[in-house]
Amino acid sequence: MRLNDKVVVITGASSGIGRATALAFAAKGAAVVLGARGHEALEETVRECVRRGGRAVAVPTDVSDAHAVQRLAGQAAARFSGVDVWVNCAAVTLFGPFDQVPLEDFRRVLDVNIMGYVHGARAALPHLRHRGGGILVNVSSIAGAVAQPYAHAYTMSKHAIQALGSSLRQELRLQGADGVGGVKVCTVMPAVIDTPLFQHAANRTGRQVRAMPPVYSAERVARAVVGLVRRPRREVVVGPMGRFLVAQARLAPGLTEKMMAGQVERSHLAHEEPAEATHGNLYEPAPGPGSVRGGWHGRRKTAVRRALAAAAVVGTVTAARRVLR
Repeated sequence: MRLNDKVVVITGASSGIGRATALAFAAKGAAVVLGARGHEALEETVRECVRRGGRAVAVPTDVSDAHAVQRLAGQAAARFSGVDVWVNCAAVTLFGPFDQVPLEDFRRVLDVNIMGYVHGARAALPHLRHRGGGILVNVSSIAGAVAQPYAHAYTMSKHAIQALGSSLRQELRLQGADGVGGVKVCTVMPAVIDTPLFQHAANRTGRQVRAMPPVYSAERVARAVVGLVRRPRREVVVGPMGRFLVAQARLAPGLTEKMMAGQVERSHLAHEEPAEATHGNLYEPAPGPGSVRGGWHGRRKTAVRRALAAAAVVGTVTAARRVLR
């Protein structure tokens, strides 16, 4: 499918996966309409998209504001006469013990990560229907299938995104709007990705938050999103470890919970690096020009060893279950 005549709206486009996705579509010649809170980072993303060969426009947008998201959709339709692809990607996160995180911070994560996607879907679907079909992509996480400690609000939000996608697909089917050339709803579930998400996180743990290996590139997720325009699928897990963990959670949920708890405690939070409490970027965007990457690569050897060890454990569990049958 040709992408140089497509109009793509992306929220959370100023950094991380959203920015990488904008650049990937721009490199294919698509027109990209970019929404995010950080004006400077958003404008820098526009410049990078133009350098890649795409057409790009920035529309400062807080996805928790339904009117702002409707304005984003309206700007796309006014500037480029429609919307073909909508990518919900804006997200924030919060780390901390369940009974110690401020409730207003907890609500803010849910408001951005869940209601932001609801606002995006409600803004996008009428335009996609008017266009005669299109793609709605919700960027979730493997946290939508495999929960983690200390990240309750984020994990809840990603589970909700999985449910939102499933419900929308069913409703479109009942309406007869999901057939050939119709509206497709796709959910992308990345594993741990090298983005600034962890530097931008609200943190009440007293410890520095680190990306938990193995860490994959944001460009890898962007390629998956672009691929969905050519071949829509219900759900796509990005990263071998992500696929492994999702499969393991279905096979042995209790074991997965135990392993994930230990992995987060050992690898996600740095015992030797104390950190002051912070709201991160929950209420204000991170300053500066933004970036795709967070600088978390370089931990692959340890990650591979852990992955192989985990695979051995799951292989043992699988074999045991077969024997019990």
